[in-house]
Amino acid sequence: MFLKNTFVHHVHFWLKNKEDKARLIEGLNTLIPITHIRDMHIGAPADTDREVIDRSYDVSLLLLFNDKAAQDAYQADPTHVIFAEEYAKPLCAKVVVQDSVNI
Repeated sequence: MFLKNTFVHHVHFWLKNKEDKARLIEGLNTLIPITHIRDMHIGAPADTDREVIDRSYDVSLLLLFNDKAAQDAYQADPTHVIFAEEYAKPLCAKVVVQDSVNI
């Protein structure tokens, strides 16, 4: 399926402590009720081995939105703010976000 009218928000998390993986996933699951999110995927590095693949992260979050306005509303949503403050910031050594839109 070719996705149209989609704003993609892909986040990769590197944990300070690998034992906190379940807690980070717990935090990511708190985002599920946010109505601005069209689709959501929480993942871990796949067992693939090619030179171009970065498997160094611990957990990923892929969110699809209908447009930038929906993604902007998600960023300001209190549930997302709580996730960032109570889970991502204290648990993660590094967070990389990649946003993309249709061309």
